[in-house]
Amino acid sequence: MFCDQQFPMESAFAGPLKIKQRMGSLDAEKIADADPEKFAELCAQTPAVHRFPGSMAGRIQALCRTVVDDYDGDASNLWTDGDPDGKQVLKRLKALPGFGDQKARIFLALLGKQYGATPQGWREAAGDYGTEGSRRSIADVTDEKTLHEVREFKKAAKSKAKAAKETQ
Repeated sequence: MFCDQQFPMESAFAGPLKIKQRMGSLDAEKIADADPEKFAELCAQTPAVHRFPGSMAGRIQALCRTVVDDYDGDASNLWTDGDPDGKQVLKRLKALPGFGDQKARIFLALLGKQYGATPQGWREAAGDYGTEGSRRSIADVTDEKTLHEVREFKKAAKSKAKAAKETQ
């Protein structure tokens, strides 16, 4: 989810596999502690982890450092530690480096819709991204058909925003 920035969804979500194949694991502590220059080189290897591999490498390491320092190296503690409700999980996600409000809501919806992480109030905290049956984001992509539907939704939303801006 973190790599889903200015990069096609399929490529963004393949990033962790590339890191795992190149490092031998996705251990947050190992990534956080890696030499920054070597990790940036690893991220830049073809095919690159992201279209901006150098800057994204540093951001990935910062995210992993937060997971190590604040969540004992286990990202799932974000949504399980202390039995948080949806608002608390959203707050924790928004506190992560690289996660603004929208990305945090999408990730919360992804957890609820596809991974069974459904703390009380998760749909409300996720906002429109939590709506059952919606096709707004990666949280709703389960196959080629839903990927196309999400892309169509995003295309229509961009057109609507552009038209609104032109009438101002």
